[in-house]
Amino acid sequence: MTDSRMTKEQWVDLFREIGLDEERMKRWHRRFEASYPTQHQSFLEWLGIPADEIQRIRAL
Repeated sequence: MTDSRMTKEQWVDLFREIGLDEERMKRWHRRFEASYPTQHQSFLEWLGIPADEIQRIRAL
């Protein structure tokens, strides 16, 4: 069975395809973190992002 997770790169590509720039992506992450911190952590883990990078993203 193959892993059906998306990658960080795929997720970022989707954001870019709908017109989000780096600042808007950061704003999305800040809002996600402020509203749903536990789910944000789980989402970043689901994307397969390493723990040190997750910490950096969550601190944006």
